[in-house]
Amino acid sequence: MSAHKTGRNDPCPCGSGRKYKHCCGAPGAGHASAAVEDLKTALGDQRFTGEADAQAFVASHVAQTNAAGLDDFDGLSPAQMSDLLYTPLTSPHRLELAQSGVPAAQAPVMILFDALADAIGEDGLRTTAKGNLPRAFCQHAHCQYASVDRGDPYADLGSVNREDDFYDLHVTRLVAQLAGLVRKYKGRFLLTRKARRLRAHDGIYPVLLTTHATRFNWGYGDGYDELDFVQHAFAFSLYLLHRHGDTEHDARFYEDAFLRAFPMLLDQLTPHPFFDSESRLRQCYTLRTLERFAAFFGVIQLTCTRTDPPGFAYQITKTPLLDEVVHFHLD
Repeated sequence: MSAHKTGRNDPCPCGSGRKYKHCCGAPGAGHASAAVEDLKTALGDQRFTGEADAQAFVASHVAQTNAAGLDDFDGLSPAQMSDLLYTPLTSPHRLELAQSGVPAAQAPVMILFDALADAIGEDGLRTTAKGNLPRAFCQHAHCQYASVDRGDPYADLGSVNREDDFYDLHVTRLVAQLAGLVRKYKGRFLLTRKARRLRAHDGIYPVLLTTHATRFNWGYGDGYDELDFVQHAFAFSLYLLHRHGDTEHDARFYEDAFLRAFPMLLDQLTPHPFFDSESRLRQCYTLRTLERFAAFFGVIQLTCTRTDPPGFAYQITKTPLLDEVVHFHLD
């Protein structure tokens, strides 16, 4: 008895639901059945009774591969890495931030935000003609901030005559506005109702952290290539700090882990006459992720071990705040 021949308008036997002429029978389709036969031969598995069975097996095999941890991803599976990169704070909730009860009073960003909020008070804080924070407040905040250990031995050198001279305060103000915590009205900075409500429940810090991670431009004013993927991978960097931060490591340890996971970033740098691409990417990663994000938000402690060019060398440990605020669901 001859085998039934699939007609061009019949459902494709591969199980796709499309007509045969638009699927495996289409010109140049490569005949999926032949590919499946190759797969069966390579696997030495004769359990398949049809194309649909083979397609199901392939799907299962791909799913298992995506669920396996990889050394290059520091133990994360491709599926987990994809979630941390593209849906870090949404479904399936791989990373969850505590939303209240987080005073984080000693985090540098909170020291500056609290100083700003106190200066605004009920009456507001007058802006300069250019719409920036007034010089007297910037100088006062700089004096308060001088006692904060940020791992930068040169952090407090230089005078502050305007907001732009005080980078950390400038960023705090910008992020607070992006987060809807501070607004300008008739020449004054004012706290929003949202900010007053969140301050009452120690909820300011998670909002600042989320806004800085997802909306503020990490490359703002640093002189490196755009490299926005460094910021895009913030959740992976937090995962590295969460996993390894109990033990003191130098910054190069985290740079290595990041480069191992995303070596393609080296191709995104424009040629430089004096520095190679890898050293520039390492410096960029340490500045943006470790100094201006993790340390600024108080989730790591930086200890400077070298101050000579081309950059500082740091020893890094995580602080208790990291595990209090950031929770991973990766099982």
